Amino acid sequence: MYSLHGVGVGATAENAYLALVERGPMTAFELANSLRVTPQAMSAAVDELAALGLVEPEGSLLVARPPRAALDGVVESRSRELSALRAGIEDLSRFWRDNHVGGADYIEIARTQAARSALVRRIYDEATERVRALTIGYTGRSAQPNTLAPGFREALSRGVTCSVVYGSHVLRDRSAREAVQASVDLGERARVFPDVPLNMAICDDRFALVCPPASDWDRRHHIVVQRSDLLEALTGIFESFWRIGVPLPAAETADELGTTPTAEVRQLLTYLSGGFTDESIARELGVSERTVGRRITRLQEVLGARTRFQLGVQASRRGWL
Repeated sequence: MYSLHGVGVGATAENAYLALVERGPMTAFELANSLRVTPQAMSAAVDELAALGLVEPEGSLLVARPPRAALDGVVESRSRELSALRAGIEDLSRFWRDNHVGGADYIEIARTQAARSALVRRIYDEATERVRALTIGYTGRSAQPNTLAPGFREALSRGVTCSVVYGSHVLRDRSAREAVQASVDLGERARVFPDVPLNMAICDDRFALVCPPASDWDRRHHIVVQRSDLLEALTGIFESFWRIGVPLPAAETADELGTTPTAEVRQLLTYLSGGFTDESIARELGVSERTVGRRITRLQEVLGARTRFQLGVQASRRGWL
């Protein structure tokens, strides 16, 4: 199974590239007909491939280019971004260890639940432009309006932009997933990423509240960071996670969600979420790898997912997992 999903190429673009490699140069019209897609969809797919250097026009024909030179650059760019992100987290961790007892003048420690609650309220009450947050996730929280963060609704009504990156495991807990969806439906901009390392919220560019994971620190202790180089570093960490997170859109109507998945589809999605390879899935289902690939591609088309991670997000939102 040949896959370009990992570099963000959509299913139609991937099929177009594989067709050009296998069958040779074709016009966009011929390619669209062979794949049974609309000219508009093929145009968008060609644009995706051209942006990555995988396809170039030669007269009226589209020609596939060798993938390694083009995609090695993409992989290297993402590796540098992730390395920089990890380095920033390490620097932040060292800074915390050095300062959490005494503290610099721009560092405060909130040691009680009351102090923490007051700070969360301040974030939404005092924000004039935006609130940005990283959230490892929560479980057991219902989607009822009265469980939303104090001041959240009011902030949205004032035009404050609320952007949150959640740890992707919230998608595997129904009550947590419903709570996230309730916030999104009210206007929150949400994304998910597999490995969010800490809880953090930034009020405009003025101050941040950082909550270390419970496994490392007592949850009653939280760090308040005022304007400083550290606050700028925290903002940079958020922006890095935001760039690589997968968007979580508002819920569609019941008519837009499609039919209830079959037991076989649920089983396929379960294997995917468990990290099984296509070969392992094929063995478990008793089909060929090519069949597994076709089924995954079809699911991506149905759910509007460009990558397998997005497929898992969309399936979780619909309660298919």
